Amino acid sequence: MHDLASLADEHLAKARVEPHGRSAELIMHDGSLRQSIIALASGCALDEHNTPPAASLQILRGRVRITAGESSEDLSAGRLTMIPKIRHGLLALEDAVVLLTAVNP
Repeated sequence: MHDLASLADEHLAKARVEPHGRSAELIMHDGSLRQSIIALASGCALDEHNTPPAASLQILRGRVRITAGESSEDLSAGRLTMIPKIRHGLLALEDAVVLLTAVNP
């Protein structure tokens, strides 16, 4: 069992001192299911990348902007959204921690 609050604290502290402003860890792996905690210091981003067949993003701390093509959506702590099924990116509007849940074949 994982304590998400403690993991969020730990990875946000790491992200704040990393040159690239990120810290991540795969915390659960069961067959095709994967869950990762990702911390981003304010202003840092995950560049546009491909999406798995099914994925969701839960915002644990802070605010982020998810971009996909010409659209974007700002999300704050407590929000849960499906990841767009097209190339997408993620920008931290302030220090943020997210839980990525993905299903890969």
